[in-house]
Amino acid sequence: MPNATPTPGKGLISPNDHTLVMIDFQSQMAFATHSIDAVTLRNNAALVAHAAAGFGVSTILTTVAEKSFSGPMFSEITDAFPNQAMLDRTSMNTWEDAAVIKSVNEIGKSRLVFAGLWTGVCIVGPTLSALDQGFEVYVIADACGDVSAEAHNRAMDRMVQAGARPMTSLQYLLELQRDWARGETYELTTGIAKKFGGAYGLGIIYAKTILGEHASEAG
Repeated sequence: MPNATPTPGKGLISPNDHTLVMIDFQSQMAFATHSIDAVTLRNNAALVAHAAAGFGVSTILTTVAEKSFSGPMFSEITDAFPNQAMLDRTSMNTWEDAAVIKSVNEIGKSRLVFAGLWTGVCIVGPTLSALDQGFEVYVIADACGDVSAEAHNRAMDRMVQAGARPMTSLQYLLELQRDWARGETYELTTGIAKKFGGAYGLGIIYAKTILGEHASEAG
């Protein structure tokens, strides 16, 4: 029988053990995205970006044909990383871009977390490529979108079958925090949740308003 210990599993992420790659959150890509509504998509992308920035996660932001076709990255993301340059590409597969791969290698982490548009092109490409080269890959499913629910779901199926690990945007934030006793990031986490966490955020606002200092936990 195994011996249980109060330690986190190796499959859980932490702020310093991965690189977040946010791919092609651009207006032209969003116009035809129908697997998730635009408001929810932007909100989830913002939650992920602000969580990563707040926890100091190494992050790569990349666009495709920004000036000529696809437009700028969502301001909700760039606001979280005001001084970070976008890596603009011509390739649909981010993993085939030399500048992106240079950044991945310079950061030097073997665990990657992907989010972006579209799931079946911009996320499947780098996910399958990174897995093939021995990286561990997570995909934030509700911070990705595609031209239809079918397209998104089949893309997620394909990546999971290849070994990718799916998660959600709120799960990403709470997994970075993981213990409410971590007081140095407690206000950061609950603040992001209140602003971008939907009904969960409303619950925190309610609890803090009604219970005040007695509301010492948010999960």
